[in-house]
Amino acid sequence: MKGPLFYSKILLFGEYGIIKDSKGLSIPYNFYNGALKRDVNTSEEAIKSNANLKRFVSYLETLQNEQPELVTFDLNALNQHIEEGMYFDSTIPQGYGVGSSGALVAAIYDRYANNKITVLENLTREKLLELKKIFAQMESFFHGKSSGLDPLNSYLSIPILINSQDNIEATGIPSQIADGKGAVFLLDSGIVGETAPMVSIFMENLKEQGFRDMLKKQFVKYTDACVDNFLHGDFKSLFANTKKLSKVVLNNFKPMIPEQFHELWQKGIETNDYYLKLCGSGGGGYILGFTQDIQKAKEALKGHKLEVVYQF
Repeated sequence: MKGPLFYSKILLFGEYGIIKDSKGLSIPYNFYNGALKRDVNTSEEAIKSNANLKRFVSYLETLQNEQPELVTFDLNALNQHIEEGMYFDSTIPQGYGVGSSGALVAAIYDRYANNKITVLENLTREKLLELKKIFAQMESFFHGKSSGLDPLNSYLSIPILINSQDNIEATGIPSQIADGKGAVFLLDSGIVGETAPMVSIFMENLKEQGFRDMLKKQFVKYTDACVDNFLHGDFKSLFANTKKLSKVVLNNFKPMIPEQFHELWQKGIETNDYYLKLCGSGGGGYILGFTQDIQKAKEALKGHKLEVVYQF
């Protein structure tokens, strides 16, 4: 048995900001995916994944007992399949900000939730919010606090526009140009990041008035502008605002940027060859890059692993 594939995602804009009601834009990234499998696999990964699923199911049992009105699962089938060695076979790197736990949550919901909301329904805002709420509760097993967006993106496999925490909608993004010079890319930091510690640093910073002011007047302002620019295909303004956003992040989110990338980050701002921003919670994993000329960016970032995710 092999379940359907669930893809990784990239939050192009909105990391941290969506906690404070900035806009956000999340897109599926089909390069990585995962699926639930039940076959005889004794590899270390499969055994580890199976043990992880066991812990996850105990959590889901508690969730179902505490909030039966939110979601219930076919726990008998789920437990039986885990006993039979079911595991999540995934190419999505963990701790890289591309939604590895989100894809797993989506796969479990899709296969085992009772009365599930399906992708084929007319997805009203209410249904999207209900799904997001269910996924936030499910995914908090992995992160301590989750917005539910990663699993939502993985489950629906369509771009999602976040207008505010209780206003989300499916959206379309400008078509890619296969040989376009402009690009969004992933830069591999070579370090695994952990979400929970990064989020707690952010929550701690929120206690300071100065940090809250910076978020509202700069971070959220530029994030919202970037989302609008991107959706309208206004790439000239997009780069101007991404540059401002990149500066704000470098100045105020230093702990989330691996130290050896501080200089590279600054260099992009000074040369305009590329601009970097956080991909997910930071602390490692991927860093997101924007460039008006992908060849220039590749030369400037020689020796680093780049993956192009969108060209225009």
